[in-house]
Amino acid sequence: MKTELAEGLLTLKVDMVATLATAILLLLLGYWLIKKVTFFRKFCIPAPVIGGLLFSILALVLKQSGIITISMDTTFQSPFMIAFFTTIGLGASLKLLKKGGKWLIIYWLLCGVLAISQNVIGVVFAKITGIHPMFGIMAGSVAMEGGHGAAAAFGKTAEAMGIAGSTTVAIAAATFGLISGGLIGGPIAKHLIDKYKLKPSTSDKYDVKSFENIVSDTGNTKITTNMVMIHMAIITVCMTIGSIASGWFSTFTGLSLPGYVGAMFVAVVFRNINDKLHIANLDYYTIDLMGNVSLGIFLSMALMTLKLWELVGLAGPLLIIVSAQVVFIILYTIFVVFKFLGKDFDAAIMAAGMAGHGLGATPNAIANMGAVTEKYGPSAKAFLIVPLVGAFLIDLIGIPTIVFFMNLFK
Repeated sequence: MKTELAEGLLTLKVDMVATLATAILLLLLGYWLIKKVTFFRKFCIPAPVIGGLLFSILALVLKQSGIITISMDTTFQSPFMIAFFTTIGLGASLKLLKKGGKWLIIYWLLCGVLAISQNVIGVVFAKITGIHPMFGIMAGSVAMEGGHGAAAAFGKTAEAMGIAGSTTVAIAAATFGLISGGLIGGPIAKHLIDKYKLKPSTSDKYDVKSFENIVSDTGNTKITTNMVMIHMAIITVCMTIGSIASGWFSTFTGLSLPGYVGAMFVAVVFRNINDKLHIANLDYYTIDLMGNVSLGIFLSMALMTLKLWELVGLAGPLLIIVSAQVVFIILYTIFVVFKFLGKDFDAAIMAAGMAGHGLGATPNAIANMGAVTEKYGPSAKAFLIVPLVGAFLIDLIGIPTIVFFMNLFK
C-alpha cells in the first residue's frame, strides 16, 4: 500500500493482496453482524453485501469530506466471479428437470417470462426518465432475478461497454429488490390462500428432501486435499475453455459474451456429459462450498469498491424503475403465476417463492415460503421446485436474456 497526492486529495492505493485481505475481513464482519442484527437475518441480507456496503459508505464519506480517496486493486475479483458462475453450471443437471416434472418446467418458463418483462420494464422506464437504457437493464433482471452476484458481474461488463456507474446502479437496485422480495412474498401468498380458501394437499407425492439429495450431498462428506484439487481442476478448466469459447463467440457474432457466461455453460455441458459417462466423481457439497467461498469474496470485493457518488442524478430514475418492478411482480404472481401453476395451495406458496427470488435471492424465497407454510401447512412441491429453479436453472434462461438485452441497447 502507498499514498500519493492526486488533484489536491490524498489517495491511498491498496495492492491486490491487501484488497483481498480487506474483502475477506469485511465478509467476516458481515457474518458477525448477521448474528447480531435481527433486520439482516429477517430479510436474508447476504454477509458480503453488509460488509462491502459499509466499507463503500465509509469510502464515500472520506472522499466527500476531502480527507482521503481509497483506490483498490481488484485483480482477484474476476477469477472469483468466474469460479462462482462455473459452480452454478456444475449444479445444473437434466435430472433436476425430471424430478420436478411438468410443474418445474412451467415454473421455470414463468421465470423466463419474468426475466424478459423485467428488462422491458427497465428499458421503458429508463427512456421515460431520460437515462441510458443500460441502467434500466441493470435495474431489470440483472438486479432483480439475478441478485447481487449478477449485479456485480454484469455491472462490470456494462462498464467495459462504456456505461460508467452500471455496477453501482445494479448493486443499489439488487439491495432494494432483496428487501422488497422479503416483504411482499408472505402477503401475496396470504392473499391468495385466504381469497380462494386453499388448503394443503393431503396426498403429496413429492419428497421434500429431494432437492438436497439431487443438488448437493448434505451428508457428512469428508473433504480431502485430493478432492479439493480435483474439483479445483475441473472448475479452472471449465473457466479456461469458457473464456476461449466466449472470445470465439464474440469474434464470430460481434456480440459481447462475458467469459463467466461461457464458463457457466461449459460447466453445464460437462456436468451432463459426466452424469452419463462418469468421467469424474463430482462431490456437490464440495462444489457448493467452493462456490459459496468464491461468491462471498467476489461480492465483498465488488461492493466495497462501489463508487456510490455515481448514484447522484440517478437516484430518482432508479427509484421509479425498481418501484415499477415491485408493482409488476405483485401483479404477475397473483394474476399469472398462480393461475398457470394450478390455482391451488402449492401455487400460492410458489408465488411467494417467486416474489422472493424474482426480486432478491433464493434464501428470500425459502424464507417467504417457510413463513407461510408455518402458518397454513406444508407444501413439499414448492420446496422442491422453487429452490431448484431459483438456485440453478433460472440462470440458463436469465443470463442469455440479459446478454441479448445488453447487446441490443449498448
